[in-house]
Formats: sequence, structure tokens, C-alpha cells
Amino acid sequence: MTRAILSFFGGLFSFLLLSMVFGALTVGGVIWVYTHDLPSTEQLANYSPPMISRIYAGEGQMMDEFARERRLFTPIEDIPPLLRDAFISAEDRNFYEHSGFDPLAIVAAFRDAVISRGRNLRGASTITQQVMKNFLLSSDRTGERKIREIILAWRVEQSLSKDEILELYLNEIFLGQNSFGVAAAAQTYFNKTLEELSLEEMAFLASLPQAPSEYHPVRARERVTARRNWILGQMAENGFITADEAEAAQARPLLSVQGGDIPSFRESLPERDYFSDEIRRQLSTTFGEEEFFTGGLTIRATVNPGLQVTAAHALQRALEDYDRGQGEWRGTGIALDSDALADEDSWRSALAETRLARDITLDNPWHPAVVLDVTPDRARVGIEGIPEIGQIDRPDIDWLPGSMADTVNVGDVVYVRAITSDADGSFQRWSLRQIPEVQGGFMAMDVNTGRVIAMQGGFSYQVSGFNRATQALRQPGSSFKPFVYAAALDSGFTPATIIIDAPIEIDTGEGIWRPNNANHDFLGPTPMRSGIEQSRNLMTVRLAQEVGMDVVAGYAERFGVYDNLQPFLANSLGAQETTLFRVVAAYAMFANGGERVEPTLVDRVQDRWGRTVYRHDQRRCVECAEPDLPAGQAPWIASQRQRVMDPITAYQLTSMLQGVVQRGTASGAIRLPVPVAGKTGTTNDARDVWFVGYTSTMVAGCYIGFDRPRSLGRRASGGGLCAPVFQEFMTQAIQEYGGGRFAVPPGGHFITIDRHTGERVPDGSGGDVVAEYFRDGEEPVFGIDALIDGGFAMGMSLPVFEPDAVNDLLVTEDGTEIPADQGEIPVPATSDFGTLSAGGLY
Repeated sequence: MTRAILSFFGGLFSFLLLSMVFGALTVGGVIWVYTHDLPSTEQLANYSPPMISRIYAGEGQMMDEFARERRLFTPIEDIPPLLRDAFISAEDRNFYEHSGFDPLAIVAAFRDAVISRGRNLRGASTITQQVMKNFLLSSDRTGERKIREIILAWRVEQSLSKDEILELYLNEIFLGQNSFGVAAAAQTYFNKTLEELSLEEMAFLASLPQAPSEYHPVRARERVTARRNWILGQMAENGFITADEAEAAQARPLLSVQGGDIPSFRESLPERDYFSDEIRRQLSTTFGEEEFFTGGLTIRATVNPGLQVTAAHALQRALEDYDRGQGEWRGTGIALDSDALADEDSWRSALAETRLARDITLDNPWHPAVVLDVTPDRARVGIEGIPEIGQIDRPDIDWLPGSMADTVNVGDVVYVRAITSDADGSFQRWSLRQIPEVQGGFMAMDVNTGRVIAMQGGFSYQVSGFNRATQALRQPGSSFKPFVYAAALDSGFTPATIIIDAPIEIDTGEGIWRPNNANHDFLGPTPMRSGIEQSRNLMTVRLAQEVGMDVVAGYAERFGVYDNLQPFLANSLGAQETTLFRVVAAYAMFANGGERVEPTLVDRVQDRWGRTVYRHDQRRCVECAEPDLPAGQAPWIASQRQRVMDPITAYQLTSMLQGVVQRGTASGAIRLPVPVAGKTGTTNDARDVWFVGYTSTMVAGCYIGFDRPRSLGRRASGGGLCAPVFQEFMTQAIQEYGGGRFAVPPGGHFITIDRHTGERVPDGSGGDVVAEYFRDGEEPVFGIDALIDGGFAMGMSLPVFEPDAVNDLLVTEDGTEIPADQGEIPVPATSDFGTLSAGGLY
């Protein structure tokens, strides 16, 4: 009997021992199978989550933000304890006790699944396991993934602290509405920082991980409120809050941005515009798209927010004035059907869904509206965001032919804006508006630092994101002529040099090119100053021929106007395309005395850790750190800027460009209280019109034209269309940036000459005289003895193009031939460019 009992227990012991051995081998085998290719947990210690990149204006105002995932990383010590407690109560009440996984929770979940025959499936994942799934594994719902998740969770608990794991979890977890992490979610749902959250708001955020895409605060209000209240109860049960606090929080309603109860964070930001989008475009190239959208960059922009608005309005006003002058109604091309007009709720809902620009604030905000009723004399309109029905009377559209009924129909979607009193801003009436078909660009920058102060790339960014200041390749026309004159001044010419203004005929090899002046007149022998002031084409061509187009091309490339200017005489009149961005930057070098400045939209870029990874200003402050400077001695700024032109040449050119504003092609349009220099540009057929001008502190330029180039009309000119944009902007800009006399460089002296003949006259003489600046030691030749004809005789045949240098030629409307590779330019939808003409008129 005893032997039998011993035998039984011996066998039982052997069985248990073998079972344990085989169990251990099985577990070991499972662990080996699922761990030999597991990802390393070490990468979590150096984890850099995708974060929002933000752009700030110079004074710290946030302008814009860019991200693939809206995430604001917050260290665990900056996350309120109650918010941590809310997530622990909702997701893993034993978080601080277990070793990465909770065996009891797993057994309970398995039991419930068996009893319910698979109908009651609940998660048993700890916070640590969720971190493993989010960071290192997939979201597949398989047993294999679960085993790997548990193994990794145990491993990471050995290398990271509980707070470090919770920090990763609270910053990585998806909480709906494209928000990742608690800081971004607090901003998305409540427009608050974490410190500002109330108890019930914290519990709401903690309810989201269970079903972030379904727990919408409006569409699933009851369900998510119930989940929130359950979490509040769990927090009380776990001792994080009192029962009274939980009950009070449960009684409070769920208020959110999505429900319209709280203004959204986005509403506090200005509308995205051309400036911030150009920063995106440039930095995506510099740092790479992935780093820009996920790197958490802090970008300090150069923009002046007030002047950016001024620039937008100045360009918009010019474009709208031109458009209204054409007397053509195009509308929006959108109409609501009769069902949408059945009642107010219907048309308001339909109007809100229309894809129209809502970023136009010229004079007053432009509102989308729908025509509800129309007669010949008036139209009644329902206006987005305005509770009252508006009325537009026939006198408002005096710029259009026909009656109101001839212009709009019931159901048409239009733009309207309020006309208000200049005296007190009181409302007067509603006015009908339309987006101009003509487009343009504007840019202003500091002449000494290259900081771009304002940039507008079209009438409205929401209408067309194509930036015509930086992306549109257009002919600069006569705004290119200063580079021809700069090359001449550096080649020994003076402002008093006499140049023949007379007809020229040039054999191109394919026909005769006859460049002409805008007014088809000829001045004969004329001082060089008058040539640029009056924008004489024939004088410019002769001057380019005399200096050499290869020299002119070198100057244009040195200033950055072109990368490779073809040395054809037609290009001396601005026939080859470039961008407004390049031209404005080049004019800045005239203004600052001939030193290179690189235009920039960004002062500084910092990474997510606050380290500076880009800084535009590379100047050094010498002796700034010196503690014992002698009395009266101050630190000084050392600059390494390259000189691109002689300072005397820069001053001579500036003096002549002042004449353009005072009595030349821009006279009458520019009236500023500080000295101004500039140049107009109007291409053949007035397809492109320009004005670029500068003071001693700031340079600004404007371009206007159709995206598909066609004539702006016989009366269109750079002085008439673009100069008023410059005037409106600079009127405001000089109040902040000032301006004064252009600095006279050393090494020269003034001589008084007659503006019309170029002859020297006694100092103090009256009449049409000007004090020209000459280099010391230079013996200028005055009058007819200084005559230059460029080597041309009347009708002399000289090639304007090298026929072998191009494969094909395009013939423009005036018979001019240009290289075919300067023809059609592909651009994004809504922005197209056609063939070139032969350069500038005036």
C-alpha cells in the first residue's frame, strides 16, 4: 500500500516536473520565436515624434502652422497630474504597479470573451502595451502581435521609467480631429493649454482613446458624455478626486470648439497667405518636406504684419480698379438651384459649402452672397454671416452696362462688401464685387538686410495659390534698363554722355527688326540721363551695342536678375523673362550703394530643442563681449558683404532714377515726402506693366498682367497701373521705416549741366539744369563731343540675334523674332503664360 502511494506521488511529481520542463521549453520557444526579430526598444529613449512647425512674425505673433499630424510635445512634468490620472483611470488603473502587462486583466478579458462566445471582446492592453503598439508594432489584431507586444512591454519597463513611458503615451496617442497628443487635442477641442483645462475637459480627452474617430463631441455627444462621466467616477473611486468633485464635473455640459461653444484656435491665426506659403515652399526645399512638416521647427519670419495687409490692399485696389474699368461682369460662375433657395436654412447651408475665397478684406471683408430676388433697379441678396437680407441698387453697378436684371439672376452666388462712411465707419449700403481676371504681384524688402517686409502674389491666395511675385516668369520690359545703364556707367560713360536717339534697322537673318520708342518720336543727340528718365528704347539699344551685350549680361547675372541672360540686343529692352522677386532684390543693391543683399523671408529657424539651425544675418558684433571698452568707444558691426558695383556708379544711377520719378515716366504718380528713385516697365502691347522703386531704406516692386498674357490696353503703363500700388504702400511704410537723402559716396564731385544738351553750365545757373556727380580725376567730355551712336548708322544692318544660337524663333505681333525656348511657360492651374514679345516700351 505504502509502495503504491509512493509510486503514485512519484509519478505525479515526475509528471509535474516534466510538465514544468516542457512548459518552460514551450514558453522559451515562444519567446525565442517572437523575440529574435523584435524591434529595439532603445529607439524609444531617443524618440522624436512628428511635431507642428510654426511660423511667427517679427514681434512674436503666430502667423501659420504646418504639420502632417497636429502634435505639440509636452514634457511629463508640464502635464497636469489630474490629466495623467484621468488617462490612468480610463486606460490602465494599475499602471504604476504592473511590469508592462497585467495578467489579471488578460485572464478577465479572455474569460469574458469565452462566456459571451466572442460577443464581448474588451481590450486588456496596458498603457505600456499601447506605447509598444503605436511606436514599434502594427495595429493588426492577431495573437502573434499580442505576444510580441507583451514581450516588448516587459522589456521597455526595464529600460524606461513609468513617467517616461507615460510621457511617450500622452504625446503620441491619436485623439481624433487629426490631433496627436494631449496638448494638441486640448487646443483642438477647447482652444486651451493643458494648464487651463477643467476637470471635465480632462476626462473628455481621456475618453477619446477608446474610439477617437467616433467620439465626436457633437455627433456622438451622448455616448462620449457617458464615457466622460464614467471616467470621472473612476477617478473618484481611485482616490484622485473626491466624489463631490466628480459629481459636479459630471453635471456640467460638454462644451467644445466643434459645437460652436468656443472659438477655434485657427480663428486666432490670420488666414494663410502668399508670405507664409512661400516660406513653406522655400524651407521645404532647404530642409526637405519631411523635416518641415514633422520637425517641430520654430520659424521667425521677416514679415511686418501691418504692412503685409497694406501691400495686399494696395495691389488688390489696383487690380480691381483696372477690372472695373473694363466694364465686364463675370461673376463667380456659381449658382444655387431652386431647392437650395426654398428657405433661409437651405440657402445658408448651401452658401457655406461653396468653394469661394473668404480672405479678401479690401476696404471691408468680402462676403459670399446669393441673389434671392432681382429687378432692373435692385437685387436682394442673402449674405453669409449676416442675419439681415441685403439690397444692392442699380447705381452701384454704374461701371457695368445694362440693368441689375441684365447682370445677375436669382440663385447666382456673388461677392458683396459693405460700403461704410469714411467719417465714422457707419454702414451705408451693400456693393456688388467680383474677382478681377487680371493678376499681379508685389514685394517690399529692406535694402540693407534683404529682409522681405511684405509679399502679395495675386489678388487672393484662396483664389489662386500661384505666387506671381516669386513663381511667375514675365518680361521686365524697361524696368531692366537700369542694368544696361549701370554697365555703361562702370564702363566709363557718365550721366552727361550724349547718345543718339534715332531710328535703327537691324537684320536678324530672318527679317528686319526696327525697335522704336513708345511715342514713335526721336530726340536726336540726347544726354544719357534723359534716355533713362524718358525710357528711350533706341538710346538703350545703342548703349547696349556700344558697351557690349556680353557685358550687360554679366551685370544682369551679377545682380541675380538672370542666371543666364542671352546676349541679344532685344534683351537690353527686357525681353527675357525673370521674376519680380529677382528684380526687386537687384534694385536693393542700387539703393544700398552697390553691396550684395540676399532676399530672405526668414530671420531664424530653430529646431524642436530650440537650437538655431539657420540665421540669415551673418554679421558679427565686434567687441560686444568686451567688458572694459574705453570711455566713448562703442562696439561695431562687421559685415562681409560682397560689393557688386562701384558706389559712385550706384549713386549716379540712383540720381538718374530719381529723375524718372520727378519728371520721367513715373512723374505725377509718386508723391512721397522722402527722396525716391525708380523705374517703370511696360512691354510691347502692354502685356506686362511694372514699377520698381526705392528709398534709402526700402525697395518695393509691382507687376501686373494677365496669367495668359494679352494686352492690358493701349492706355496701360507701369506708371499708370503699378506706380499707384507703390505709392499707397510706401506712404505707410515710410512712417515706420523712414527715409532720407541717398548717401553720397566719397571720391567724386558735382558739376552742373544742362539736362537737354549735356553742356556744362556755371554753378548756380537756373533753368533745366542738374548737378551730376563725377568721379574725382575724371575729365568728362560734355555736349556733342561726347556723342555715342553705338556703332549704328541710320538703317545700318547689324544682327540683333545670332541665328545659329537658337534652334527656332517665334514671331510676335509686331514682327519681332525671339528664341522659341522663351515661349509657353507651364504653371499650375489658373496661372498660365504665353509667348514673349520683344521687350520694353517705356
